[in-house]
Amino acid sequence: MSEYAFALGALVGRASPRERSDEELLESIARGDDTALAALYDRFGRVAYGLAYRILRDRALAEDAVQEAFLAVWRSADSYRRERAKPSTWILTLVHRRAVDLVRREDRRRAERLDESPEPAGATASDEFDLRDRRSTVQAALAQLPDDQREALELAYYGGYTQSELAERLGVPLGTIKSRMFTGLTRLRELVPQE
Repeated sequence: MSEYAFALGALVGRASPRERSDEELLESIARGDDTALAALYDRFGRVAYGLAYRILRDRALAEDAVQEAFLAVWRSADSYRRERAKPSTWILTLVHRRAVDLVRREDRRRAERLDESPEPAGATASDEFDLRDRRSTVQAALAQLPDDQREALELAYYGGYTQSELAERLGVPLGTIKSRMFTGLTRLRELVPQE
């Protein structure tokens, strides 16, 4: 920020973007202030990336999720309501939603029928058979689990939810979610032969 802009901000009673509260930055973004968006990104970009990466386990996809989330902040800052959530919670919720959307998109892409997908380089018919067989084995094993264990595992691994988020979403204690996942994974290890 130039000295002129800083002095002008001081004259009109506004602090520089680094000194303004998160709420003030969102209000400025709603008025089209891109420097406020940059300041908000400086504050939350690393945390947002960490959350996205934890869900996606892919650097490029995590970067995409963060970029899409901050674009959503830019476009919808005027819809932020301080009485509903802190700015950090609102922003990280947007990041989480984008990351989960990307997980689902990637799962749909991967779940396309193999005969509709282009042949991977170097893949043999035997490799394809092994992959289909392994996928069928895992799906059959999941179907043998009790509904509560299967639901927790599928939401965590395919939906990208953390154990805390699952507890909140399903309305059960965190310890119950941990127990369901541990028991379900233990049973899956018994049902799915290791190579």
